[in-house]
Amino acid sequence: MSPSPGKPVLQKARPATPEPPAASTPAARPRRARGGRADSVAWMYVATFVLGIALWWIVAEVTDNALAPKPPDVVIALGDGLREGWLIDHTIASLGRVAAGFVLGVLLAIPAGFLMGWYRVARGMLEPWVQFFRTVPPLALIPLVIVFLGIGESAKVFVIFLAAFLSCVIATFQGVRNVDLTYINAARVLGAKDGTIFARVVIPASTPYIFVGMRVALGSSWATLVAAELLAAPTGLGRMMQSAQQFLQTDRIVVGVVMIGTLGFAMDRLLLIVERRLTSWQEVR
Repeated sequence: MSPSPGKPVLQKARPATPEPPAASTPAARPRRARGGRADSVAWMYVATFVLGIALWWIVAEVTDNALAPKPPDVVIALGDGLREGWLIDHTIASLGRVAAGFVLGVLLAIPAGFLMGWYRVARGMLEPWVQFFRTVPPLALIPLVIVFLGIGESAKVFVIFLAAFLSCVIATFQGVRNVDLTYINAARVLGAKDGTIFARVVIPASTPYIFVGMRVALGSSWATLVAAELLAAPTGLGRMMQSAQQFLQTDRIVVGVVMIGTLGFAMDRLLLIVERRLTSWQEVR
């Protein structure tokens, strides 16, 4: 017998689907996946490091040049530098210069980038100068730096500061420019003023770009270190490498390269840790 058109059709209730156990929920699976990816990346770091050392050793052996340093020679020079203390002195001097130039550059680049991205007048006044000096290598500015600042510590820090500032200000400016207008318009519809929009929308949305700029600025700071220490530096890794070049001490040159690369890598990892904590809301692959 067919049901009446005016009455709803009653259906037998289906049994409820049991909830999956907590260990297999989607929230738990990504954590295990992230942990597995981190472990695999760590193993890849170790593997590529060992492979690089092996290739270096093979090339040094095949070259058959007495000046080509081999890994054992560099390890011996590194041990001598740590035991005698000269490597520690050079490292501390260079680390202080890089840290001072990098911090000053970032502290000035972030507000300058915000101004360029938020105000058209500031963009018109600052962007031409930023783009102009970005194309000039810091090494070319050393004679002018000597004329205006002399050969003291301020001149060395300024060269590093300039490299860090020019790298970070562009990333900050681009971060402000790339903020989705939908967020800004939605905040205005809800009654937010410009100050609130800037603090609650623009700054959080620009934070990932700022950290990218900071990482690039850190690399530029270390890359400019050797050029900065051309300014009659008494100590520093760049100065050590220049002196070693004059006396054909190639093992010490490699020690300087290893120290710069290691310190730069460690500082970059610290920036990544801070970035992950401050941008935990961001979805990443």
